Amino acid sequence: MPLKLNVGDVVVLKKSHPCGGNEFEIKRVGMDFRIKCIKCGKELWIDRVNLEKRVRKVLQAESGDEKA
Repeated sequence: MPLKLNVGDVVVLKKSHPCGGNEFEIKRVGMDFRIKCIKCGKELWIDRVNLEKRVRKVLQAESGDEKA
């Protein structure tokens, strides 16, 4: 079963980006994902199978519509 990944979620990957960062924000979901490196801002495309293999942890996006 595929991981529940949504736009805005931050994922920590097993392998780091060449800049040294390993946290990426999800910008687009589907068969291919567009993710953005939090450290340097570079965006890249990765297919779902490879992304799911590389995910170490999913940090859910903070939703601003919580009731106080």
